[in-house]
Amino acid sequence: DDLLQLIIVPMWKESYEVIAPTIESIINSNYDTKRVALVIAYEERGGEVPEATAKKLHKSYGKQFFDAAVIKHPGDLPDEVIGKGGNITWAARQFVPTLLKKGIQPEHVLVTTLDADNKVHKDYLAHLSYAYILTRDRKHHSYQPLALYTNNIWDVPAPMRVMAVGNTFFTILQSVRPHMLRNFSSHAQSLDALLETDYWSVRTVVEDGHQFWRSYFAFGGNHAVVPIYSPTYQDAVLSDKYVQTLKDQFGQIQRWSYGASDIPYLAKYGFRRKKDRVVPLWDFIMKFLRLLDTHVSWATVSLLLLLAARIPLFIGSDADHSIVAHQLPIIASYAQTIAMIGLFTSIFLSMKLLPPRPAHYKRHRTVFMVVQWVLLPVTSILYGSLAALNSQTRLIMGKYLDKFKLTHKGRRTASGVK
Repeated sequence: DDLLQLIIVPMWKESYEVIAPTIESIINSNYDTKRVALVIAYEERGGEVPEATAKKLHKSYGKQFFDAAVIKHPGDLPDEVIGKGGNITWAARQFVPTLLKKGIQPEHVLVTTLDADNKVHKDYLAHLSYAYILTRDRKHHSYQPLALYTNNIWDVPAPMRVMAVGNTFFTILQSVRPHMLRNFSSHAQSLDALLETDYWSVRTVVEDGHQFWRSYFAFGGNHAVVPIYSPTYQDAVLSDKYVQTLKDQFGQIQRWSYGASDIPYLAKYGFRRKKDRVVPLWDFIMKFLRLLDTHVSWATVSLLLLLAARIPLFIGSDADHSIVAHQLPIIASYAQTIAMIGLFTSIFLSMKLLPPRPAHYKRHRTVFMVVQWVLLPVTSILYGSLAALNSQTRLIMGKYLDKFKLTHKGRRTASGVK
């Protein structure tokens, strides 16, 4: 009964029609909303329309919560990149003192950052509370729900559907690998932990994953992520123009893969002399190597599958006379044929995860949900390897991502994409 859920919903220029279902999903949860505080955090840079939207949302739904507030993030704060981290950190700094003045203890407040398009499962808050109560040393844990990109899956173009399903599978697989699980997108952490880390980073566009490492070093390596097997339902990328949708999808993966910036961060704070090091050496080394492997694989695996078997034939004349070199493409084709089993499994599971087909789509739309998988090689290279290589090249050349590029996540209606 003492536990209070604080949910911060950051917004940029999302419409009322996009954010209202997010708040309604909280209200319709199997959880007492009088034990939930809601903060809608909007950007001064967005102008008058987002401010009006935020105030309209507060007027429509604010009274149904323990407390609710609309907080404007100033657009000219120093030492901040343009991104979500600064917005949610400012909102927390403004709102949390009002909770503390009411005598609420920080360890009794669980903070969820919920993206504007995210709808929580009806049992998410209940499962989150249950996991928090059962977790020993709960201050040193984050709580990560599954991310299912299914809200508008029927509306988006085929390449985006393939990417959305792939991203969904990735979050599900990570949830059963505790040693690999990190904060991603919407996640939760106790307020007393956030007070020690000064909330989230305002200096990176990937504040979610970076928060894990900030907590890891702040607590001397005593930090882990608890999976919550209740999902948040998220939007796939969709703009009002097809070409813009393709560009936005590349931008989204580029931003996610910019998490490679955590590699030098870890190296800076982890590879220190024993007297200066704050985390266990071998635990840190394993985490560092896994992070390095993740980002190297992200950028290279798809290209290697496509090209590696033929590289020996291209780089030297001696390979022309090598039986092994000529056999490599054949062996690779056998391996890729075997991998088709995994593809068919993915197709089957993706159909199981689909929400019901909207009435305005005919049955042949379901057939396209299967045929779309012929695009997997293209999306894996274009939106997997090349987007990651772009981010990593930017880091190497010092051309940093210092601005959170908005990803359009619309809903298709009779009058167009909203």
